[in-house]
Amino acid sequence: MNHLSLADWCILAAALIPLLFTGIAKFGAHGRDYNNHAPRKFQAGLNGWRARAHWAHQNGIEVFPLFGIAVLLAEFRSAPQAWTNILALLFIGWRLLYGALYIADRASLRSAVWTLGFLCCVALFAIAA
Repeated sequence: MNHLSLADWCILAAALIPLLFTGIAKFGAHGRDYNNHAPRKFQAGLNGWRARAHWAHQNGIEVFPLFGIAVLLAEFRSAPQAWTNILALLFIGWRLLYGALYIADRASLRSAVWTLGFLCCVALFAIAA
């Protein structure tokens, strides 16, 4: 019987991380102002750290397909599972740090961390070759 790998569970984590950041944006210190009748309008009006949390959410959605495809391709092509797991875990760690740095408004460091996460995806493709 086949079980989900650690890298497979990381795909789920990568799908859930954006929800963490949108939750921070919506239900932060002023969460009582959240308007569930027009959430996109509400989010467009955010500012400061709440806007940055929303942007981290959006970026997480944007990068998810690349990561998911990279993991699945590595597994379908029988890349070493240990390396697939390590790269997937590193990606998740970088994404969590990325979001924290985005919220903290540490733009240069955030961009460096984004690059490290992106390189994990590239490495997953490389080990699948």
